Parts: sequence; C-alpha cells; structure tokens
Amino acid sequence: MFISHLYKQKECVFSIEVFPPKQVTSAQKLYASLSEMAKLHPDFISVTYGAGGSNGGMSTCEIAEHIQNTLQIPALAHLTCAGADAQVIKSRLQELHQAGVHNILALRGDANPERPFSKEFPHASDLANEIFRHGGFCVAGACYPEGHPEAASLAEDVENLKFKQQAQVNPLITQLFFDNMHFYRFLNLMRKKGIDIPVSAGIMPIVNSRQIERTVKLSSASLPAKFTKMISRWQDDEQGLFEAGIEYAVEQIRDLIESGTDGIHLYAMNNPTVAKKVYDGIQDLL
Repeated sequence: MFISHLYKQKECVFSIEVFPPKQVTSAQKLYASLSEMAKLHPDFISVTYGAGGSNGGMSTCEIAEHIQNTLQIPALAHLTCAGADAQVIKSRLQELHQAGVHNILALRGDANPERPFSKEFPHASDLANEIFRHGGFCVAGACYPEGHPEAASLAEDVENLKFKQQAQVNPLITQLFFDNMHFYRFLNLMRKKGIDIPVSAGIMPIVNSRQIERTVKLSSASLPAKFTKMISRWQDDEQGLFEAGIEYAVEQIRDLIESGTDGIHLYAMNNPTVAKKVYDGIQDLL
C-alpha cells in the first residue's frame, strides 16, 4: 500500500520511526522491539537510512522488508542522495522494489566534507523526481517547522516546498519540534502558498539526559520555556525525567491531534516502551 492513501482514509495517521543498529548482532533486539511496536497497530513504520555492508551495520532495506513482509505493516524506507550518482540510486530503488517496499522518504542527507553533494541530485526534490520517473513508489518528503538550517528564512524554506509538491511528494514528515506553535505557523504558511500536501508532525519524547544535547544539536529545534523547565527539574532524576518526557510528548501530541493534524510521526529511538507509553496516552484520540 502507498502510504499516501492512508491520509485520505484516516483523520490522523499514526506512524513510528526506527533506525538500523550499527551492528548486525543487534538485529534480534531490533526485531523484538519491532514486534512490540507492531502491537500498537501503527499505520506505517519508517526506517532511517543505513547502507549496511562494509560498516557492519544492518541496511534500511532488510529492516523495511521485515516490517513490510513479516509484520505486514507498510514500511517507509529513507533514501539519501548525498554523494550518490544515478547508478547508485537506481540500484537502491531496484533493491527496495525487489523487497516489496514501495514507500520511500526522499532526503538529500547531511553535509559531509568527505562525501560531496551529488551533482545529479543536489536537492531532495531532485531525488524525488528521479524516484517518480522510475515509477512504482510513493515518495514522501521532509519539512522543517522552524525552517531548514541552511535556508535564509522560514518563508524561503516554505517556498522551496513547491519543488517537492511538483515532484509528487506525498506526504511530508516534519523534523522534530517541541513547541506546537512553530508547527501551526509553518502549516499556515504552507497552505497560504497553495501547498496542500498532508503533513505528519514529528515528535520525539526526551526521556534521558543523553538525548538532550545531541537531539537539539542535530535538529536545531528551539526549546520553549515549559520544556527547559521540565529538563531543569528532572535532569538528575532518571526515572523522573523518563516519566516527564513521556508526559510532555503526550500533551504535545494530544494538542496536535485535537487541532486536526494530518498525522503523528513518533521518533521512538527503537524503544518499544517509549512507543507504548506514548500510544497509551493518545490512543483514545486515534
């Protein structure tokens, strides 16, 4: 099933994101976690990009294939084009197609001095166009409620989303954020520009102190006073922070669903306990 169809069938699509472990020896642990997450009946599960192979890790494709064919849940495979040429992309698409995975999240990928951006696919929209030309896939895209870090302004970033709309991208999934007002402002700007693609709001529960600095650094998400107050209060209490982080995410998601958000995309960090606790707090609205 193309996940784009889900947004026509449901008022709010619920999805979960996982990532490939760095070691193949962790495969069974991930598959056990996925089995637990499957009990929550997510509408789809996405898998972040990992090539596997020489680095000893698991590939996105093998995990997505397990989700799609063993768990019988639509899988959304991330695909990046940074440093990739047309042949590499063609090979990845063939691999996913043969695995029965027909949903792809098209991403440019992070800047890396050792891996220059592709001349053939300088932007995610270029990759999306290539996937659409190949055929047989639903292409999702990323968006940034507070603007892409490389964009001159939020308005410019929203304007650039028109290229993804032209490339038949559907749906969009946001970078994580901690203040819903940023999301509502972003969505309002999108709609005013005539961009009507369904948007899933990306939410990550912060449940331990190790996540805080790394998550903020990678996402560039701003921190509202309510969030920083929570962290300050519980940062030295591991169990207290876990519970407070879940509660914060649940409150955030409930507000989003009640406001008519198209979908919720939960960054669960491969943790089925986090996924279940959040789901238990929102299932009455789903």
